[in-house]
Amino acid sequence: MDFSLPADLVAYLAELDRFIAREIKPLEEADDNIRFFDHRREWARTDFENGGLPRHEWEALLRKAKDLADAAGHLRFPVSKQYGGKDGSNLWMAVIREHFAAKGLGLHNDLQNEHSIVGNFPVVTMLDRYGRDDQKAMIDGSIKGKYRITFGLTEPLHGSDATHMETRAVPATRDNVKGWIINGEKMWTTGMHVATHCALFARTSGNDGDARGITCFLVPAKSHGVKIEEYMWTFNMPTDHPRVSFTDVFVPEDALFGEVGRGLSLAQCFVHQNRIRQAASSLGAAVYCINESVKYARERKPFGKALAENQAIQFPLVELATQAEMLRLLIRKTAWEMDQLTEEQIERTLSDRVSMCNYWANRLCCESADRAMQVHGGMGYSRHKPFEHIYRHHRRYRITEGSEEIQMRKVAGFLFGYMGPGKH
Repeated sequence: MDFSLPADLVAYLAELDRFIAREIKPLEEADDNIRFFDHRREWARTDFENGGLPRHEWEALLRKAKDLADAAGHLRFPVSKQYGGKDGSNLWMAVIREHFAAKGLGLHNDLQNEHSIVGNFPVVTMLDRYGRDDQKAMIDGSIKGKYRITFGLTEPLHGSDATHMETRAVPATRDNVKGWIINGEKMWTTGMHVATHCALFARTSGNDGDARGITCFLVPAKSHGVKIEEYMWTFNMPTDHPRVSFTDVFVPEDALFGEVGRGLSLAQCFVHQNRIRQAASSLGAAVYCINESVKYARERKPFGKALAENQAIQFPLVELATQAEMLRLLIRKTAWEMDQLTEEQIERTLSDRVSMCNYWANRLCCESADRAMQVHGGMGYSRHKPFEHIYRHHRRYRITEGSEEIQMRKVAGFLFGYMGPGKH
């Protein structure tokens, strides 16, 4: 069995590195844009006087980097060739995401908001697989930034447990137009401040706890009855994660996204792609922290002796490096297997391993960043090093992004036999 990376993937990583050096690094260094990545990053990115939202200059810079990557043929890499992409696989995306994150903070790839010069487009995948022709027509605009579709799944009282959501949609007619009236509330609808639509999940039939009976709607963000109640200030700022209420929101029938009652298929399509790639990014960030710690320990000589000679420094880094190597194999094997299966097959037979990758990568990244802060001493504590930023971001992932508890429950479901093959 050959575990080496394909030669064409290795060549593409080198091509991406050359593009970053040629196009992205100069932009990062121009006009003091480095302020978004150095010790000033949180203040530079955050409009504290405007609800803690991302500053316009920050989001404009990210858009400029994406446009450069799109012009060079990289941004759409995972997207279907039909829409200008390269049909990039989950395996290739996992390798690329780890490679980028291992470089540290930079305009090429920002962990805090999933920005990357090789885009992650789960909503585009949803539109392509489940959208009607008029909805698929939104794909190019979604990539270019004309459309911004947020993800309205999580609720205040139920977190990541979508099957007990309280948001309801009932059939209705207004002004002789058939459609639905939606009432409910969502949390962490990231990007709602610039959204054109929300992919909103609501129960249309069945009982609480049923997987069937949940339907997805593409709700225009400016619809009457849609209200941003508050922006949730987070562990690391800025925030674009609001609590949003939907009060008697009417949408016509053509707002339906996918089949009635089968909305969780769209949700799983979103989260599986997101979580394996997020796991790869977390691994890459952990590797960055480990490598920087080893480098510093070899250079720093307090009391005339290199830190690297101390087993108290060596052994914890040895453990983290070993875990990183094992996790890399699991992530790449899981990503490769995902490429062989349909979304339904992934959910039925492989989603426990996606969850393993996700929660363990986030945990490893937090532990590696924490160790890096300790190894670097006072400088590790300061914001002149990126370790606190990496730690806070991935600690947030452990709590919120399909939280660690939810991922472990999925693994337990397969392990103890109440989920998995034959249980759907």
